[in-house]
Order: sequence, then structure tokens, then C-alpha cells
Amino acid sequence: MVTRADLAPGAQVAQAVHAALDFAVAYPELVVDWHAASNVLVVLSAPDELALGWLCGDAAAAGYRLARVHEPDLGGALTAAAFEPAARRLVAHLPLTFAERGEVRT
Repeated sequence: MVTRADLAPGAQVAQAVHAALDFAVAYPELVVDWHAASNVLVVLSAPDELALGWLCGDAAAAGYRLARVHEPDLGGALTAAAFEPAARRLVAHLPLTFAERGEVRT
């Protein structure tokens, strides 16, 4: 999943959950296979709405399955997206959400 780094941390978490649920509803068979095979979930950050939009466009153009979240409370702005595991090459350059803030816990 990818959220926007320019959102508050709580909003990023909420939008990531929305993206995960929307993806699970849209692609239940893929989620079942993913859950059985690895169950690894990673949340990354794009700098802003424009960057996230470009990323979603690139993923769709490449044929990857994804779910976009547009938040009504933010005027319908794109806030997060969930991508199928095969899209990892497309998002591998993005930082972990909260990594630069020192909030990642192991």
C-alpha cells in the first residue's frame, strides 16, 4: 500500500486501511492467495497526491491490479492506493511510511 507523506500520520493509517479493504473487496481471490503464500504487508509513502496519481497511472498502464482511495472529507483527493504484490518493482523506490520520522518499530 502507498499513502501520501503530506497527510498526518493518523490519516495515513486510516487511508491505508481503506485501501487494503477496498483491494480485498475488489480482488478477493488474489487476497486469499497472498494471505496463504506470504501475508507480508508493507506501507510506503509517496510525497504527495500528484506523485501518488502518477504511480497509480503507471500501475494501471502496466496492467497491475490496484485500488485507489479518494477521501470525501478531503474533497475527493487521492489519499492512498493498494497494489497487487506483482507491482513491487513499481513501488520499491518509495520509503516506508514514517521511516524518516523514526517511528518504525521492529
